[in-house]
Formats: sequence, structure tokens, C-alpha cells
Amino acid sequence: MEKRFVYADNAATTRVSDAAFEAALPYLRENFGNPSSIHSKGMAASRAVLEARQRIADAIGAKVNEVYFTSGGSEADNWALLSAAQAGARKHKKHIITTSIEHHAVLNTCKYLETLGFEVTYLPVSSEGIVNVQDLKKALRDDTCLVSVMLANNEIGTLQPVSEISVLCREKGVLLHTDAVAAIGHDEIDVKTLGADMLSVSGHKIHAPKGIGFLYAKRGTPLCSMINGGGQEKGLRAGTENVPAIAALGTAVCEACSDIKAKNEYITPLRDMLIDGLLKTEGAYLNGSRTMRTDGNVNISFSGVEGESMILMLDMNGICASSGSACTSGALEPSHVLTAIGCERSLARGSLRLTINEENTAEDIRYMLKVIPEVITRLRTLR
Repeated sequence: MEKRFVYADNAATTRVSDAAFEAALPYLRENFGNPSSIHSKGMAASRAVLEARQRIADAIGAKVNEVYFTSGGSEADNWALLSAAQAGARKHKKHIITTSIEHHAVLNTCKYLETLGFEVTYLPVSSEGIVNVQDLKKALRDDTCLVSVMLANNEIGTLQPVSEISVLCREKGVLLHTDAVAAIGHDEIDVKTLGADMLSVSGHKIHAPKGIGFLYAKRGTPLCSMINGGGQEKGLRAGTENVPAIAALGTAVCEACSDIKAKNEYITPLRDMLIDGLLKTEGAYLNGSRTMRTDGNVNISFSGVEGESMILMLDMNGICASSGSACTSGALEPSHVLTAIGCERSLARGSLRLTINEENTAEDIRYMLKVIPEVITRLRTLR
């Protein structure tokens, strides 16, 4: 089979779509004004920000004044958690509930809040990476101020029962935040149905540029000041707006949230074809749920190999992928998500995450099914 280029790392970042690119262009050279200026160039930029905010609100079933622009998902996560913590502290409620498989933007913010006197409960998950709603119910206390549970996991694609959790939170009067970075564009999102008070999204996962995202905060949800300065974002996040990126984000969110069923009907069979093919490899194990996962996520561990070596060798063969392993302080450590679902550390170090989308083809899948087993065999012979 002839060598080809296959990009299968869309959970890390995506190509900016043609429509998002075109949406950004007028605000780079032509309508380059500051949105806070009252002249024509500034007004044009201001309209672009408002239009993008409205498009995003419409796409997720929110009101336009419930959408706040950020630099990405990590900032949105931080903003949500810090706001809920600050509001909780005023009421002497300093208990937070989250899960053991959250993104580090949530986990590390929780660790920071622990240094400020907050108590954090890190709920375990099943072997498929799903939190037990009853465990969460038992963990709720009178002093709980926030529950933060991601909508879909960024490593293994597992979907969480956030709408069920929202019912419990409403009954207890507890704020609910969900990190939807890995879910938007893959799962239908309507904030009214979902029931979350706050929701985080990052643009570069859905074909917008890097460095832009948004936080949805239901009207009445207390938000702290994230950046002090001017009056942007209702005075809560100062700084001149990144108009080109905001315009691109508005377009990208609309694209991501449209025809999700049709996209899933195209991508899911490709994902299943890839999973079925790779599991034929000796010593291959699927991480996460077979069914309750995002449409394009494939995460498989291979015994007897190291993730970094696998990624480098796949890249030499034209395949862009990622591993569940991370290098921390010079020491190879397995993914916290994989260890949380009970994956042995040695096996977790040999994980491969392939994330495909509507731009991938059946030919891409066939090429990966040929190359990946060959790479695994080659690496095992080198041990």
C-alpha cells in the first residue's frame, strides 16, 4: 500500500475550516478596529463580536448574554471553578465534587482550591470510565458549592450522565459545571436540556483557531472577575477582544452543532472499523466504553510497547496520532485517566489515541489498519 498522510489527532487540535478562516479574514486587515471604538471600523468589529455571540448562543440553546469569550477551554474551566468557589465561600460552603478523570484544567484548579481551604471529593469511575450517579448523590453535602463533571472525556471519549447529575444538583441547590470541550460537535448540546449552570468550550477542537473559546454561564450564575481592567465581557474579563478568532469561533460552533446526526452516521462506522481491526492485534485492549463514547475516539493499549516510540514511528509512516502517556518532570508517567479506569501502568504506557472526524476516509482507516500492527510488531522485536 502506498504511503499516505493521515491526520488522526483531532482531539488534540483540528484544521481551521474554510468557513471559519473566511469569517476571520475581514477583521485582520479590513475591519481591524477596536470593538470599543465608536467609529465605523470599531463598530464593524463590535458587530462581529455580537453576531458571533448570538450564533453561539443559538447553537447551544442559550441566551446571548450567557456567552462569555475566553482564550480557550482551560481558561473557561478555571473561570467556572474559581467563580463557584468564591460564591460558595461567601456562604461558608467550601466542598467541591469532581471526577478522577477530568482534564487537568479542572483537576489542577481543584488542587489549587484545596490550598485555599476547600475540600474536594474526587469520584472514581467504572472500568469504562463512567461516573456512578449514585456515588455522586452520596457525595453531595450541605456545604457542597460545586459539582464539575466533564461531558465527554478527552482521552477515552467516554460520555458522562451530566443531565442526570444536573437533576441532583438542582435539588440540592448546587452549581454544576461541565467541560464540554471533547463533546461539542460530537454530541447534541442544548444547555436547557443538559441542565448545567456553566459549560466550557475550546475553539481549536472544532475547526476554529487556537486561543479562543467560551464559557456559558446560565443567567444568575455568579461569575468572578477573571481579568481586571476595561469593561469587556461585562467588565469580568478585560482586554481587547480577539475579533478575528471570535468571528471564526462563531462560524465553527455553528458548523460543529449542525447535522451532528449525519456526521455521526458517517464517522461512527469508520471508528468501529478501526477499533475492530486494531483489536485483532495480539495484546490489544480497548480503553473506555465500546458504545458510550464520542463518535471519532479510538483509544487502545498495546502490551509490550511504549507510547512515545509508537507515535514517532507512526509519524514516520505519515500517521499523526497521540499517546495516553505524558512526560512529567523527566519521568514517564501513565495517563491519569487510564490508571483511573484500572489499566495497568505498563499497559497504560502503551496506549494509542486515534481521533478521526468527517475529514477522514475509509482509505485512511485501511491504511492505519495496515501500518499500526506492523509498527507494533516492529517495536516488540526491538525490546
